[in-house]
Amino acid sequence: MSVTACQGLGFVISLIGVAGIIAATCMDQWSTQDLYNNPVTAVFNYQGLWRSCVRESSGFTECRGYFTLLGLPAMLQAVRALMIVGIVLSIIGLLVSIFALKCIRIGGMDDSAKAKMTLTSGIMFIISGLCAIAGVSVFANMLVTNFWMSTANMYTSMGGMVQTVQTRYTFGAALFVGWVAGGLTLIGGVLMCITCRGLAPEETNYKAVSYHASGHNVAYRPGGFKASTVFESNTKNKKIYDGGARTEDEGQSHPSKYDYV
Repeated sequence: MSVTACQGLGFVISLIGVAGIIAATCMDQWSTQDLYNNPVTAVFNYQGLWRSCVRESSGFTECRGYFTLLGLPAMLQAVRALMIVGIVLSIIGLLVSIFALKCIRIGGMDDSAKAKMTLTSGIMFIISGLCAIAGVSVFANMLVTNFWMSTANMYTSMGGMVQTVQTRYTFGAALFVGWVAGGLTLIGGVLMCITCRGLAPEETNYKAVSYHASGHNVAYRPGGFKASTVFESNTKNKKIYDGGARTEDEGQSHPSKYDYV
């Protein structure tokens, strides 16, 4: 799969997941009344994160919002916070990923900048998906705990008769939407992170290092001192060396043990 196709697929999957997280957060059916022991009822109750609703057999539905903040259970407030954080991070990730798409050119943005933006959006999608999954799972655990506590209190043995004293709630449709949406957002974020490696420009592992010869060559000899440069002309200069006239080339071709370079 090419880099562009993988990036586009991750963006589309993340977009669907973000839409699902927003829909699950706004839905009212996070918990619904359990009708196992009472399939025929004139009133059907279901609750969400923001309000509780009652639907009558005639089709009329009445909803009432939670007008208190401190009076709500701590677990419900935690679920609210997780879902809101997931939505905010996912929206920011969508905005960043739009500008990071390889098929979109904005100004002089190079591939290295797009790779960093793609990685950033992928990390945001992953965190957003984890927040959504964690929030839905916390609410589901709270439902399971309350369900079994209600079941223990629902049946009381009184002379061999069974009486129902409490309404039980089970999983609503919003929980399944939230799980699926969180998983899609998580998968989209992983694909975006994988795409980052393909967008980054390749760098060679071998870097050339240039070496330059020293500009001055100093030779110490018993018969005298000479300082010369390596860029001087090829003209053979005469000089007195060990009692005789020799050229510089001859002197350098037969170094003595006292020469230090």
